[in-house]
Amino acid sequence: MEAGILVPISFFALIFGIVYLVIRKKERTLLIQRGADASVFESKRNETGNLKWGLLFLGIGLGILLGRIFAAYTCLGEEASYFSLICLFGGLSLVVYHVIARRIEKQNIPPKM
Repeated sequence: MEAGILVPISFFALIFGIVYLVIRKKERTLLIQRGADASVFESKRNETGNLKWGLLFLGIGLGILLGRIFAAYTCLGEEASYFSLICLFGGLSLVVYHVIARRIEKQNIPPKM
């Protein structure tokens, strides 16, 4: 990519970012002036977010490793073995994350009275 195109793109990205932040600040100020609860601005923290990314990258790494082994010891081509196993183990890791996250949610539900 030419360096001459990066300057205008980064300039417009900078302008967009500044305008976005100014509009967001005005919006928040108006909500506070009208008496809205400040908890609207707090984002919910995903307690298992790191687990998801860790499992995904673990699955991708395992897919790359097994793709290399398959490419070396079978008649499967490199592209096919890498792509298929990365997708397979990346998807499996996300399914495992979903199962673990469901169990964590069930344990954190407060009892009904």
